[in-house]
Amino acid sequence: MSVENDCPPSMEGAVGGPSMDDDDSDDWDEMEVNGEQTTCLFCSLQFHTIAVALDHCRIAHNFDLLQLKNKYNMDCYSYIKMINYIRLQRPDPKILTESSIALWDDDVYLKPGDMEPWLMYDFDDLGSAPSTPHYAIEGKTPISHLNFSDLQKQIQDLTMQVKHRDMLLENYQKDMEKMKEVTRTIVESGDSYNKKLAHNVASSGCESTDYFNSYSHFGIHHDMLNDTVRTESYRDAILKNTNLFTGKTVLDVGCGTGILSMFSAKAGAEKVYGIDQSEVVYKAMDIVRENNLQDKVHLIKGQVENTNLPVDKVDIIVSEWMGYFLLFEGMLDSFVHARNTFLRPGGTVLPNRCNISIIGVSDLDRYNKLVNFWDDVYGFSMRCMKSEVLREAFVEVVPVDNLLTDAAVVTEIDLMTCNVDACIFTSKFKLNVIKDGTLTAIAGYFDTFFDLETKVEFSTGPLAPKTHWQQTVFFLGGTVDLKKGDAVEGSISCTRLTKNVRGLSVTITILDKKYQFILD
Repeated sequence: MSVENDCPPSMEGAVGGPSMDDDDSDDWDEMEVNGEQTTCLFCSLQFHTIAVALDHCRIAHNFDLLQLKNKYNMDCYSYIKMINYIRLQRPDPKILTESSIALWDDDVYLKPGDMEPWLMYDFDDLGSAPSTPHYAIEGKTPISHLNFSDLQKQIQDLTMQVKHRDMLLENYQKDMEKMKEVTRTIVESGDSYNKKLAHNVASSGCESTDYFNSYSHFGIHHDMLNDTVRTESYRDAILKNTNLFTGKTVLDVGCGTGILSMFSAKAGAEKVYGIDQSEVVYKAMDIVRENNLQDKVHLIKGQVENTNLPVDKVDIIVSEWMGYFLLFEGMLDSFVHARNTFLRPGGTVLPNRCNISIIGVSDLDRYNKLVNFWDDVYGFSMRCMKSEVLREAFVEVVPVDNLLTDAAVVTEIDLMTCNVDACIFTSKFKLNVIKDGTLTAIAGYFDTFFDLETKVEFSTGPLAPKTHWQQTVFFLGGTVDLKKGDAVEGSISCTRLTKNVRGLSVTITILDKKYQFILD
């Protein structure tokens, strides 16, 4: 829509304003905008000049650019980032003006996009009193030689920054292609052997980058959303406790596609802030708009450790932070940081506690295919390969018929009080044998609890419905025949890997033998 009637009358002949036909016109260059109209930052109205568009933003949307410039001490770079942020995320102008921080303060918004008339505005002169007035006549914006030179230098500097970021992005994309290839192999093979917890495909030392990149592809989100045990448990915990959410401010840590944020908004939350470092957050913004929840749900791209919220504290933190064996490649550290930084005293976290259990497994067929296979490979002994197999943990479903013992809880985590060292523990255990059989492995899993007015919980154990976490299986270096009524006693220790903080080292001591496993 074009709004021509909003344009001011021609400024020719104004008091103190020189005619554009004067000899002094040689001191000016005219920057053609090719008749392109300027679209409002917050609605679809269009204007012939930036000046008229600014007046419209100030009057119609209560968005005063000069006030923002002074409030955040903005320079031209901050202005460019702000315009790109607004065009990309389409925030409510009220959020921008009332926030205590500059929400656009991220170099990702320096990357140029489509032709944007707002980026041609001489922001440095906003609020100053130039010696020579700047006019806009017939779709042309004149700027001084000095400002034009400054603009050229700024463009050159930005171009160099973009080239550098493009180089980094190319490297990240190469790593992502490697991870896609592994995922494709897993899907095509369908063999749980290939689902082992050995993420050494991209061993470039960029573990965090690889981790976040893995959540940028739609496939992993399809798997998680399709996990009805996981998703419906969170849904029920939120929507069956609407009295907790009504009128509250919620933080969703690792929001992904925004499903938990939208559940929270549906439960009556007044405002929901979702944070995610992966690129999928941009799709999540579209999803929020598709469901007309943009007034309640505000998503932010970034790591929670490096992100400031528009509010000081929130009432509720919701997060699906759990990884395999609960702690492997999970987000416990990020969750704890968010809780310590943003949760108000007396606030609520969902879930509020988890535990890890282990159980004995008897599966000689699987053990022979995986471990004893190396004894005789086409007539050759490859027993040295066994050590490589036996040091890794495997993610797979343990059939109920292969359970040899009862389960034992080896650690419990109170998410209201725990710290980042919760992943470091040592525990003794006792497993009671429930039938005659041969012990071939120990399987680990976790349970999750929402201790609210309407309680909800779910398990990832072999006796519960399948989840995408499945179980984590630790195959032993030797098998042991057991009888019903026997007791298997031992201990389990878990600690972080030095070279990869998201990885784990697990040591299981059982029947006087020690076995060590790496989850990396």
